[in-house]
Amino acid sequence: MRSDEIDYQIIGNSMQLVEVTLDQGETVVAEAGAMNYMEDGIEFETKMGDGSNATQGIMGKLFSAGKRMLTGESVFMTHFSNQHPQRRTVAFAAPYPGSIISINLADIGGGVTCQKDAFLCAALGTKIDITFSKRLGSGFFGGEGFILERLEGDGLAFLHAGGTIIEKELNGEVLRVDTGCLVGFSDGIDYDIELTKGLKSMLFGGEGLFIATLSGHGKVWLQSLPFSRLADRVIQHAPIHGGSSQGE
Repeated sequence: MRSDEIDYQIIGNSMQLVEVTLDQGETVVAEAGAMNYMEDGIEFETKMGDGSNATQGIMGKLFSAGKRMLTGESVFMTHFSNQHPQRRTVAFAAPYPGSIISINLADIGGGVTCQKDAFLCAALGTKIDITFSKRLGSGFFGGEGFILERLEGDGLAFLHAGGTIIEKELNGEVLRVDTGCLVGFSDGIDYDIELTKGLKSMLFGGEGLFIATLSGHGKVWLQSLPFSRLADRVIQHAPIHGGSSQGE
């Protein structure tokens, strides 16, 4: 199924949202609860599945929903369609401070694999599925990298992440990153988890026992401030854990 050709504008700097403009009959699919505002004429409906396969039967939908349920994701997705003769806008925002990027799936070979919390919205026709790391090490020790989300299609998809998003182009090089800092990667990138070298680094380095290794040919997107790192710092300074209850 070909994806709808949607227009968009990313607004803001550190706490961004994306405005998607739809022609009559066009639809954008989003995670439940991502919508920020919408103009009159936009109708929304919660459905089981992304709508990329119009002929998919009930068993296929139940299987896809079951995978999302097992990984803690919402079983349902929200479809926003423009029923008005004129162009109408709907906006989506991330659930925590950060940045939003647009990815034209047709420009990167038709697919991207991302952290399961990174997906924000996409044009109707994009297949949104849950996948698991193929490597045993990644599965047991990858942390945020164990459960991944797979987006396939030929249209626009939007990802969000904490802090600033950095895009890297690999041409046979190897890139090592903190597992939580990885947002996504295109086809052609091999993803694995390796053990930190050296006992001292493991115990006192503060970077964790495992690190993600990316290699091959393609694009990689990283985030400067994973939400898990931000949450840990907030909890650490909370009064209940010994932090100060007053500002300095």
